[in-house]
Amino acid sequence: KTSFFVDLERREIDDNAVVNATTLDSLFQPLSVREAYVTPQRRTNASVRLDYQLNPANTLVGRFDVLRASARNNGIGQFALPSRAYDSVSNGEIFQLTETATLSPSAINETRFEYERTRQDQTALTLEPALNVLDSFQSGGSTQGLSSNRRQGIELQNMTSIVKGAHTVKFGARLRGSDLSDHSPDNFLGTFTFAGGLAPVLDALSQPVYGADGQLSLAQLTSLERYQRTLMLGSLGYSLEQIRALGGGANQFSLNAGIPNATVRQYDVGLFLTHDWRVRPSLTLGFGLRYENQTNIQDSTNFAPRASLAWSPDSRNGRTGKTVIRAGAGIFYDRFSESYTLQALRFNGTAQRQYIVANPDFYPVVPTASELAASAVPQAMYRIDGGLRVPYMFQSSLGVERSLPGRSTLAVNWVRSRSLNVLRTRNINAPLPESGARPYGTENLFLYEATGRMDQNQLIANLSTRFNRHVMLFGFYAYGHANSDADRGASLPANQYDLSGEWGRSQMDVRHRIVMGGNVSAPWGLSLNPFLMYRSGMPFNITTGRDNNGDTVFN
Repeated sequence: KTSFFVDLERREIDDNAVVNATTLDSLFQPLSVREAYVTPQRRTNASVRLDYQLNPANTLVGRFDVLRASARNNGIGQFALPSRAYDSVSNGEIFQLTETATLSPSAINETRFEYERTRQDQTALTLEPALNVLDSFQSGGSTQGLSSNRRQGIELQNMTSIVKGAHTVKFGARLRGSDLSDHSPDNFLGTFTFAGGLAPVLDALSQPVYGADGQLSLAQLTSLERYQRTLMLGSLGYSLEQIRALGGGANQFSLNAGIPNATVRQYDVGLFLTHDWRVRPSLTLGFGLRYENQTNIQDSTNFAPRASLAWSPDSRNGRTGKTVIRAGAGIFYDRFSESYTLQALRFNGTAQRQYIVANPDFYPVVPTASELAASAVPQAMYRIDGGLRVPYMFQSSLGVERSLPGRSTLAVNWVRSRSLNVLRTRNINAPLPESGARPYGTENLFLYEATGRMDQNQLIANLSTRFNRHVMLFGFYAYGHANSDADRGASLPANQYDLSGEWGRSQMDVRHRIVMGGNVSAPWGLSLNPFLMYRSGMPFNITTGRDNNGDTVFN
């Protein structure tokens, strides 16, 4: 009646982080970080499982998992230099309980309960202002500071399955809740950003050059050249005003201040009903309906109908043929994450304040929050659109599966996805294009809204074959094409008042994916697993690196 399992695993991984442009960091400022740019990771998993048969009709399964993980020197590589590193420690426990009841020979009920608790702490190795020279390097300290995150979540599910002849009916409900407590002094030490732009041409003596017409000669500087000019002119004793006039100085300074602690609680519920009807041995139809709702937003009309069929045209005498045609369509919702609610609560203009200064004349001196407030520097606040609709996807598919000679199977599927109400952020108080005036005072008001869309088409082929009991091979190929005008909740458009130019390749637009692998049983109990993966490159943006319209976004 009782089964008891214990499993323990510990792993240590050393990843050599490739640090780009390290010489730049050593040229421009001293470092006080670890000499070895290695990212060691340690992970320990412990699992305990208990199976117990209460009686002939009821079974209870309990599971308790413990996870401990740590990693050093996170956040470096690509453009981020070693001084931006931070350490992280994660701890988590998951308790799961499942009770299965046989109600009758044709009905089964299952109840699942889960409690999860996670804790994560992050420690910046260098506590100093951050420096971001766009598309060149990121230096200074990590903006993480000394942060921590505590999350507790519960999930309760109940599902009943009933089989009556050719009909299979399933119905149930799910309730989830999360309690998030976050301590985030993110960017409390400030960030200086350098970008490119027009600047006076300087001669060998660092004096401006004038043309034959007596006009000041101008040239485009990269972000790195602006940063180099700032350091050079500062070393010559130029004042901050002179450095700015000669094309130096930071393009933006941002700083957060206030209460680092924030908490949010969120619940969501889902109800579902499905009905599979085997019309005849060669044809099965499926119908379903799901309803979802959640707290922290007002949208509550989230009904998701779904339908499917499976047909074997060469079925004979009640036996499934070698060919199966499958089709389906349905609506699938994506929940509004509590992280967006947390951001809106944090930057509501009271709990925390975010200051963004364009063309600051105080680099490298970092002003205090009280000094910025006294200077009437505009704040940045976040809001959730009161009419926000939950993002959803309408997905349809059509596929053919065929059994081939030599114990091989080929499946080809076409999948069409259309997403609506895709999340984005928009600065609704950016300067107006015509006048440059802000419509709602001086603050930057960032609004989470669901106004984006995405179209995706995929052609997916799977091939598997088993030559004999010793050799099995499989292959996967997918061709994809996706366009969108919003990628995620934190993405901002280039023009806050005109979204027509946003439509283009989505970050999901990876054209080709190929995976091949297999299993070969060799002598002496050895097992060989060849594996090959290929993927086309993801799309990327070519940007000016300048805030052209004063909306704080360098695009």
